[in-house]
Amino acid sequence: MMTPTIDSKLPNVKTTIFTTVGELARKYEAVDLSQGFPNFGADPKLIELVGKAMRDGHNQYASMKGFPPLREILADKIEKQHGHVYSPESEITIVAGATQAIYTAITAFVHPGDEVIVVKPAYDCYEPAIEVNGGIAVHVELSAPDYKIDWEVFGSKISANTRMVIINTPHNPVGRIFSENDMLQLQHLLHDTNIILLSDEVYEHIVFDGKEHLSVSRFKDLAHRSMVCSSFGKTFHVTGWKIGYCVAPRQLMHEFQKVHQFNVFCVPRPVQHALAAYLRTEEHYLKLGSFYQKKRDFFLEAIKGSRFKFVPSEGSYFQLLDYSAITQESDEKLAKRLITEHKLASIPISSFNVNTRDDKMLRFCFAKKEDTLAQAAEILNGL
Repeated sequence: MMTPTIDSKLPNVKTTIFTTVGELARKYEAVDLSQGFPNFGADPKLIELVGKAMRDGHNQYASMKGFPPLREILADKIEKQHGHVYSPESEITIVAGATQAIYTAITAFVHPGDEVIVVKPAYDCYEPAIEVNGGIAVHVELSAPDYKIDWEVFGSKISANTRMVIINTPHNPVGRIFSENDMLQLQHLLHDTNIILLSDEVYEHIVFDGKEHLSVSRFKDLAHRSMVCSSFGKTFHVTGWKIGYCVAPRQLMHEFQKVHQFNVFCVPRPVQHALAAYLRTEEHYLKLGSFYQKKRDFFLEAIKGSRFKFVPSEGSYFQLLDYSAITQESDEKLAKRLITEHKLASIPISSFNVNTRDDKMLRFCFAKKEDTLAQAAEILNGL
């Protein structure tokens, strides 16, 4: 019997830092502020709504596009928040989490040889999806500690081969949000192009200090070229449900759904029924910013006596800490040592950077119970 020779489509992809850190954290029973999920439960009302949908018999395949009442309430929600009208019938799809939506969008539009501009540091699902579809990632690097976009540099990366641009706001891992000026600069640069914009907005409701999430949907010239991906899992503390949504103009969504129908086809129907009912109470998502700001502020207040430097996160539930006043060892080495010697897990930012550039930064997730954050702070204050 002959074993097939494998010519990998992703030869450079290794085990993710999340898997590596997660396994190490479990082995050493570390306080885990590494991966982006809460260690507290969802609203019992939402859980009950899912159970009710199951008991009521909504357990067979959903529509490929998603449960119609859920798409309708999302259209109303987006119009209220961002002033853009999406058709529930032809411009909204319920997806198996934002990562699936991102992969589907890239697969639908990126051909071999196409260039895709990626703002780095970036979440690690973008580039493998580009590569497996034969695309070429073109990087715009952000510099520590402020990680602001230089739009002149960004503009210089656009070429005749640019098929897509990917942005993320609020941003994981750096915790920044795109300002109105950022959006207007982006709109200006893309105005006379045929470039598709893929906007990862999974932390759309987690914004702090009176700031506002500015979706690309608010900007007419961006909206007509954009796929916007979001996540119910991030919003409602149920990341394991893997459910989100994607909105886009009709002609883009038509191509997206061609791939989606042969990728997952549809996502769990009882959860969609539950979310359609739950979203009718706006407080369920509008209060999220203040909820997480309390956690961010608690964590930062608890470590103010440490030797770490930081700029408070503007959005998402991640906080970067600059450890350069403590040690000059690599962020990956320090992250592993924090687990093995101090039982605290975080994520090294070099994992998100071009060529694993080391900014002497670690990412901490503050979507945790206060006692978990207090335990982490005690360790950090002792370094």
